[in-house]
Formats: sequence, C-alpha cells, structure tokens
Amino acid sequence: MNNYPTYHASIIVTSEIEVELGKILSRYPKDKLFLVTETNCDLFCLPLIHKTIGFEHLKKVVIPAGEENKKLTSVEKIWLFLSQSGADRKSLVVNLGGGMLTDLGSFAASTFKRGMDFVNIPTTLLSQVDASVGGKTGFNFNGLKNEIGVINQPMSVLIDTRFLQSIDIPNLISGYAEMVKHGLIYSKEHLEEVRNFDSKNPDLNILRGIIARSVAIKDSFVFRDPNENNIRKALNFGHTIGHAFESFAMETDKPLLHGYAVAYGMIAELYLSHKICDLPMATVTELTDWLIDVYGRYSIAESSFESLYQLMTHDKKNEGKRVNFTLIPYIGEVAINQNCDKNLVFEALDYFKKINR
Repeated sequence: MNNYPTYHASIIVTSEIEVELGKILSRYPKDKLFLVTETNCDLFCLPLIHKTIGFEHLKKVVIPAGEENKKLTSVEKIWLFLSQSGADRKSLVVNLGGGMLTDLGSFAASTFKRGMDFVNIPTTLLSQVDASVGGKTGFNFNGLKNEIGVINQPMSVLIDTRFLQSIDIPNLISGYAEMVKHGLIYSKEHLEEVRNFDSKNPDLNILRGIIARSVAIKDSFVFRDPNENNIRKALNFGHTIGHAFESFAMETDKPLLHGYAVAYGMIAELYLSHKICDLPMATVTELTDWLIDVYGRYSIAESSFESLYQLMTHDKKNEGKRVNFTLIPYIGEVAINQNCDKNLVFEALDYFKKINR
C-alpha cells in the first residue's frame, strides 16, 4: 500500500478514541468545552467516549436526527446554546454524529463569534470517509443540498470504527459509495480493495485500514486545493447528478440515502465520461452492473428529467449556463470542469433510466 498519500490534516484513525479526545480537551479551560450531537448518537454513541478525561465538563446540546433537520433552525438552536452557555472564541466544540450533524455543528462553530475551534467525531461510515473531513460545512436551504455554508477546517477529526457497530447495513453501504468514488478518481488499487471488502458482512478491523487509506486520498485533494478552485473538484465525481437525485427524492417524499444517490449519480456520470472523455463503454457497463448489484435499482421517469436538470443547474460548481461535471477518462484519472449541455445530460439520464428498468 505504498502508493497511498499521507495525511496533511489532523486526522486520527484510532481504536482508543477516549485517549485522543482527552488530549484535546485538556488544552481548553474546563468551562469552555461544548458538545453538539443528535438524538440517536446521544443514545448509542456517547457511551464510547463517556470515560474520556474531561468529558464531565462538556456542556451538551442535542439536535433531532434526520436529514430533514439539516436546516437553519437547527443551526440557530446550536448558536443559542453556545450563547447561553458562555461560549467564546477560545472555546471548543466537539461534534459527535454523522454527516448531517458534523456539517451543522461545524458551520455553527465556524460562524459563532466569527469562529471557534471544533473537532469532528464522525459516527457513520459516510461521515468518516467524507463529510467530517475537508472543511465543508453548512445546511440545506430552499430544497437544495448544502446550499448555505463555509469552508473551514476542523482542528482535528477522530475516527473510530467501533461507532459503526450501531449502524445498519443500508447506512454502512451508503458510506461505502464515497470509498468507491475515491478509488475511481485515485487508483485501481484502492477501487479493488474497496470492491473486495464484504460490505454486507463487515469486518471492522479490516475496514479501519481501508478507511484510513480512503480518507488519505480525500485529504490529499483537499490539501492541494482547500477552497475547491481546481483539483479538489475531483471529489465531486458522481455528485452533480447524485445531488439532483437526492434533492428530487426529498421533494417527492421518497428520500434516498446520500451514498445511494451518489452511487446512482456515478452510474450516469460514468456514461458522461464515456461520451466526453472516452472512458471505454465496457468499463462503464461493468461498473454499472456492479453498482446496481450493491445499491439496487432506482427507477426514474422521463418526465422527471427536466426537474432533475433544473436541480443540477443550482449546483455550486457551475460556471455559466452549462452544468459542470467532474468525469474520469480512466480509473485513477479525473477531468474537472467538463461542461455538458442539456441534451447530453438528458442522454445520460436516459441511459440510467433504461438500465434501471
């Protein structure tokens, strides 16, 4: 595994999270420690860190679980908690939860008093390999994913696979999609490592190593381009169409887990990669068959193409009137800033529709 990058951020993959968290808490005044979590993590994840030295000093606020709570009113609840509890710019916020929670808590900490330190402790596979790393923070607004937010790096990310003991297989497979993406944009070696992992009967000890290498891949892109002006856009593969699927599903009250939406987005964007970047169609077909085997079929109607396209036009990566994509000429190589016209996007959606019959 010598071809993997090394970390540049304070990312710690550990089986001794109480020790690592205790070291961080000891650097701050006892009355300046704050914990942001959500209802499920309050019940199932907090026991893993409750013996941490200094844990008793953490003042806690609990946000309702669920993507529907990734909204401004939840941020306001955190702000109010911090204000009433005496937080200031020398305080520390510990965010314990999945991607929804770490995005919210990180945004609240980044904006309260114009910014305070925060640590992310991701508790789902999706948040461990993606959401908690990279500094993207924010919340959903006006029916659009992550429409409001800032980029601000956490002082540390603590990853422990023992948290994954409490999540179900669909949520585990949701996070698995981001590791698949990292393989597609970085190396065949990592893609094969991810594909060979039994996600339906997971061995968490084996998974710890795969997570460490997957996070290192993401971190290498972030380090080179923290504000997403250039190569960091590689991490958006599958997300332009995937976010449209996800937002459309929320509108129709048939929500999709984020990783499932990204997996479906990758299928459509693999087709675009063939049309624009000459990715062999045999590769597209083979990967499509595998992704459908893992994530199941997702039916879309031709009548929904226009709505999906309009959602894509709101994507933050767009510049001008065309929709901007990250595509792959071959596994392990990316082509950023690929602008596609409406007809070609509809062609990709039609490919997706037909293979999901």
